[in-house]
Amino acid sequence: MNDGSSYGGDEALGGLLGAAGCRLGVAEVRALLAGLLAAPATGTAGDEALWLSLVHPDMAEALRSQLRALKAALAAAGGGGDVPATRPARLRAELAGRGLDGCIVPHGDEYRSEYLPKCGARLAWLTGFKGSAGLAVLLADRAAIFVDGRYTLQVRDQVDLAVFTPHHLVDEPPADWLAAHAAKGNRISYDPKLHGLDEVARLRAAVEKAGASLVSVADNPLDAVWRDRPPAPLAPVGPHDIAFTGESAAEKRRRMAETLTEAGAAAAVIAAPDSIAWLLNIRGGDVPHTPLALAFAILFADGRVDLFTDPRKLTPGLAGHLGNGVAVRPPDDFAAGLDALKGMTVSIDPQAATAWVFDRLEAAGATIVKAADPCALPKARKNAVELAGSRQAHRRDGVAMTRFLAWFARAAPQGGLTEIAAADRLAAFRAEGKHFRDLSFRTISGAGPNGAIVHYAVTPESNREIEPGSLYLVDSGAQYLDGTTDITRTVAVGRPSPAMRAHFTRVLKGHIALALARFPKGTTGSQLDSLARMALWQAGLDYDHGTGHGVGSYLGVHEGPQRFSKQPNSVALEPGMIISNEPGYYRTGEYGIRIENLLIVQPASELAGGERAMLGFETLTLVPIDLALVDPGLMTAAEIAWLDDYHTRVRTLIAPGLDPESALWLIGATRPVGG
Repeated sequence: MNDGSSYGGDEALGGLLGAAGCRLGVAEVRALLAGLLAAPATGTAGDEALWLSLVHPDMAEALRSQLRALKAALAAAGGGGDVPATRPARLRAELAGRGLDGCIVPHGDEYRSEYLPKCGARLAWLTGFKGSAGLAVLLADRAAIFVDGRYTLQVRDQVDLAVFTPHHLVDEPPADWLAAHAAKGNRISYDPKLHGLDEVARLRAAVEKAGASLVSVADNPLDAVWRDRPPAPLAPVGPHDIAFTGESAAEKRRRMAETLTEAGAAAAVIAAPDSIAWLLNIRGGDVPHTPLALAFAILFADGRVDLFTDPRKLTPGLAGHLGNGVAVRPPDDFAAGLDALKGMTVSIDPQAATAWVFDRLEAAGATIVKAADPCALPKARKNAVELAGSRQAHRRDGVAMTRFLAWFARAAPQGGLTEIAAADRLAAFRAEGKHFRDLSFRTISGAGPNGAIVHYAVTPESNREIEPGSLYLVDSGAQYLDGTTDITRTVAVGRPSPAMRAHFTRVLKGHIALALARFPKGTTGSQLDSLARMALWQAGLDYDHGTGHGVGSYLGVHEGPQRFSKQPNSVALEPGMIISNEPGYYRTGEYGIRIENLLIVQPASELAGGERAMLGFETLTLVPIDLALVDPGLMTAAEIAWLDDYHTRVRTLIAPGLDPESALWLIGATRPVGG
């Protein structure tokens, strides 16, 4: 917040810092505030008490006032007026100056996270594409951008098609394009800190097939021409209380160290920030919508951890929480930390770490063992405390969503309601909930044809009015201290068409089939995925995205390793895992349908005559499903019974938290279908 005072100047600030006994000077404070402004304001960087504590744990109001004013002044100064249309040409000139003929620009950064810090959004900076997956190749005379099926429409709206030709990431992969378009003798660069090992191998084989060479660069040429590139984010990092985690960081380190010893490894490189957050019970705010502190770590077989993250963002008292077994080192020390593993057997996950980490370990003389992140499965198997917290978080989230749907039912028919206004209203309802910290991702608020864009991101330019006779799809979620939520509901505005009801009901049938599944231990999500598609397949229909993803505990809304997908997955579903159930159907140019609840994998009840222990699902999400879109004539008695039982549970658990008007709406919204 800004209390209205103006910045008194560096000299005045320096005097106040000195009087407070602050260890930081004015230049250091300016750098710290720049890092705070490079982090999302919705995370810990927006918590005034936290970011002020990074300067000094206790200060007078005069110093607080000057820090607020300086932060506001730095934010108002903004960037330097870079012209997006000139970026490809400037990058080509930089490449030519280095003796390079092209470069590869992926969406990811060195942490390979889904959500990027501002300084890591290289693909978006170069091309304008804002999706969460993709890659661009820039050659001297042509350029291409590759996106998956979620973004085939979006990419054409955001990218200059005179510069970048869109291609499908799977059907027309970058390697094939490079093999066809790289010229003999070309030197095409890649940044090894931004690519995985397998990806580099595919790209190298492709360019060599064309008679070109793939060149690793120590410093990224794109960064050299990115004017006013934001600094690395410095959102405050603090402890996540054991009341929410259910297990101390020391115990987690001990357990993970035992797995290393059993595997014969002396150390493991932990390259995934969410694994580090889970392992050390810390949370930050360096990236949008996920409480992560960007960091690398090395876990040793004796339980010690070297944590590589900027010490400036550690809140007072965090050192005591981490304990003597955790050494905090600056990010620039990570290379030296890898070099120090010389002669050791080191476990590293090729799905999480980039090629640069492998290159460094190999050069250091370490014995590399490619293995899954040791934290991945334990993190996915939620303990009793985490599951209890998630249930409570979903109750509060159900109250917020039900209040929103009740409000929507009144507001939408009046006309004038837009996608942005609806999303903002839902966010406001959620923000009133206990333990709310942020949205878990940017809300997908799609009216009519925009709902058919699977990962639609509304902008002021695309903001559509929600019209009678249409469908409205809202996919949203929240980050609470005790759990992460993700839910999609599709609702009719006015009277839906018979086709809308038929398509919705087939999606619902698939959703119910998965929710009711019973399966033996060892079953994977890939083996169950077809249950959610069967009713659509019977009508010659399908959808192009996966049916479900894992969800963290006040961590990533997309968490592995479990998933429902057509793509093969060897990870079995285990008790305690949380996974989404979200089949859909999309009619381009007309409407989209998706129904999403979160599920907990749990032991199933025993059946008379059963010979094997079975697993099943508990549905976490507690929000009505729009009965106006349900065609009971397409449903079996068992499916109708599931829907009626689900709505009874929603009504019982959610109604006590509602205002009278919303509670009355809920009674009608959860009326029995079966009579």
